[in-house]
Amino acid sequence: MNLANKLTIIRIILVPIFLIFMALNKSYSIFIAILIFIVAALTDKLDGYIARSRNEITNFGKFMDPLADKLLVTSALISLVEYNIIPTWVSMIIIGREFAVTGLRAVAASEGVVIAASWWGKIKTVVQIIAIIFALISLVHSTIYVRYITYISVTLAVIITVISGIDYFVKNKKAISTNH
Repeated sequence: MNLANKLTIIRIILVPIFLIFMALNKSYSIFIAILIFIVAALTDKLDGYIARSRNEITNFGKFMDPLADKLLVTSALISLVEYNIIPTWVSMIIIGREFAVTGLRAVAASEGVVIAASWWGKIKTVVQIIAIIFALISLVHSTIYVRYITYISVTLAVIITVISGIDYFVKNKKAISTNH
C-alpha cells in the first residue's frame, strides 16, 4: 500500500476520533476536535499531491479518497447541526449534493465514463473546509467576528456547493442520457 492510500486510511480513522472529541462537549475537547479536523483535511490535499507526483494513483485511492472526504465533511456538518451552529437545511444541501454527484459518477462509470473532479468541485471542498473550521471555532470562541465569518463562509459554501453540483450535471449530461 502506497503512502497516499495510507494517508486516506488515516483520514478515515480520524473521523470517529473527531466525533468522540466533539461528543465530549468540553472546550478542550472541541479544540482537539478542531485540530483533528484540520489535520484530516490537510491529509486530503497531501495524499492527492503524493499520488499524482509519484504517479501512484490507484483504484483504491480513486474510490476511498472521495469517501474519506465525504465522511469527514458529513460528520462535521452533522455535529455542527447538533450544536445548533448551522441549520439542518445547510447540511442537507451539502450532503445531498455529495450523494447526487456520487450517483452521477456511478451512472457514468457504468457507461465507461470517468468523471474527474472539476475546478468547481475543488473550490467547493476548500470553501466547505474553511466554513467548517470557522463553525467549529465558533463553538469555543464565539465572538461577533467569528460568528459573522462563520455565517459568510457557510453561506458561500452552500452557494458554491450548489453551483458545483449543477456544473457536474450540466457538463456530464451525456453520461446520464438515456439516448446513447
